[in-house]
Amino acid sequence: MKVLVVGGGGREHALAAALHRSGAELYSAMRNNNPGIARLAREVRLVKETDVAAVVDFAKAAAVEMAVMGPEAPLEAGLVDALQARGIDCVGPTRAAARLETSKSFARELMQRNGVPGNLRFASFTDLGEAKRFVRDAGFELAIKPVGLTGGKGVKVQGEHLKTVEEADAYLEEIFGHGIGGGSVILEERAVGEEFTLQVFCDGRTVVPMPLVQDHKRAYEGDTGPNTGGMGSYSAEDHLLPFVKDADQQAALEIIRRTVEAMAREGHPYRGVLYGQFMLTRDGPRVIEFNARFGDPEAMNVLSILETPFLEVCQGIVDGSLSTNVSFARKATVCKYVVPSGYGTRPQAGKVIEVDEDAITREGARAYYAMVDQEDGRILTTTSRAVGVVGIDDTIQAAEEACERALQHVRGDAIFVRHDIGKAELVNRRMEHMAQLRKA
Repeated sequence: MKVLVVGGGGREHALAAALHRSGAELYSAMRNNNPGIARLAREVRLVKETDVAAVVDFAKAAAVEMAVMGPEAPLEAGLVDALQARGIDCVGPTRAAARLETSKSFARELMQRNGVPGNLRFASFTDLGEAKRFVRDAGFELAIKPVGLTGGKGVKVQGEHLKTVEEADAYLEEIFGHGIGGGSVILEERAVGEEFTLQVFCDGRTVVPMPLVQDHKRAYEGDTGPNTGGMGSYSAEDHLLPFVKDADQQAALEIIRRTVEAMAREGHPYRGVLYGQFMLTRDGPRVIEFNARFGDPEAMNVLSILETPFLEVCQGIVDGSLSTNVSFARKATVCKYVVPSGYGTRPQAGKVIEVDEDAITREGARAYYAMVDQEDGRILTTTSRAVGVVGIDDTIQAAEEACERALQHVRGDAIFVRHDIGKAELVNRRMEHMAQLRKA
């Protein structure tokens, strides 16, 4: 089957690799020249993923039968709607269904209207003054979020990123003044606990969970520094996480199931991958946000151990015949991103990076190229993440060690890695924090 992969990051390289393993003939539409995807693809079109007309024209010219969406921006631009109108099946939601991610207020209000558990207290504002007054009068700490897309970097939390009311005011002024995420804001009750990600496959009705993953947004070790698109992530061999009980996972899955039911009931059936970002509190999981696609880096964790042919899963999604029998290896994974120096503040682009993929494989790991470019046989950094390295083994500790061995085979003069991801000290700190919350 001819399959188009949209996007050129690490998530999309993982998608392309999983599709290639299951026998798909690949085509790629991406704005950067990702060497990992290009090597797997029959044909590549370098184009902005949000240029709907150009992507559709390429898909029709290549006679692709299915398109698999990577990033969120093309969903908001209506790429799925346009491809489906031309007879091309899509693994990814329509523009209306993608509002679960592209409009945080839509997601909260949908949960509220339909009595979906796991919601947080919230209020949305299009007026700066009203938002400032709410911050002063709320009586509890808030997470301040632009309503629209911000590349995973727009959330600031009182007591963590914002220490004073004046800092909260300044951030609100920045959002409204610069039109960040559409220039409107949602203020949400701050949830205290440990974050985890539950991604599911969905054909509009059937929901099939993937292994839980924990992402790490802060740039530097010890969870310090600016928020980023994600510095790395890990998953456990039992497909839970060390601080998540089976009942917690089941509660999160029920929240996603009821959200999918609500979408169908309101006339926007959800087909594709749905990502639930949860905060595990002492009262159970609460929804931090939904994403209308695979996470990046979380896609690399789960697709690296997917045993069911991915093309078969994708076919079930578009046909409405998704099987609940999707299998993942009982392995742990640890992903660490190699990023350009200064990533999160002033990243150094255009620097050469060398990757010995064969050596990485021998270490029990996989390499996924992310937002790099290939010119004259050289791989160059951009301002975003460069290479995701995923260690795979029987335990988190062993997978982390495999990842660290593999990282020695990625070289460059201006690169950075957050090394504490997946290490026992950090994982134990998460477990201890959760144990204290449960006890309280």
